[in-house]
Amino acid sequence: MILVPAFTYILKLSEKEARATSIFCILPMVCASSVFYLKSSYIDFKLSILCAIRRSYSDGFFGAKIMQKLSDKYLKIFFTIFLIYVGIKLILGA
Repeated sequence: MILVPAFTYILKLSEKEARATSIFCILPMVCASSVFYLKSSYIDFKLSILCAIRRSYSDGFFGAKIMQKLSDKYLKIFFTIFLIYVGIKLILGA
C-alpha cells in the first residue's frame, strides 16, 4: 500500500505504471519468503496450488484488463476508497 502512492507522487509515474510496477516489485519478496516457508514445512501444497491457479488466472487477468480500461483518475479514486476502508477496519479492529 505504500509503493503505489510513492511511485505516483514521488516518482511521478502514472497510476497504471505505479500499480504494475508495485505488483512486479512484490515478486522477489514472495519468492524469497516462500523458500523460508517451504523449509519450515508451512506450505499446504494442495491448497496453495488451487488458490494460485484460481487467483492468477481469474483475479490477475481480470484485474489487469480492468486496469487497462480505467482512467488514472478512477484508479486513484478506487485506491483511495480502498485505503480508507482498510484504515477504518484497522482502527476498529475488525
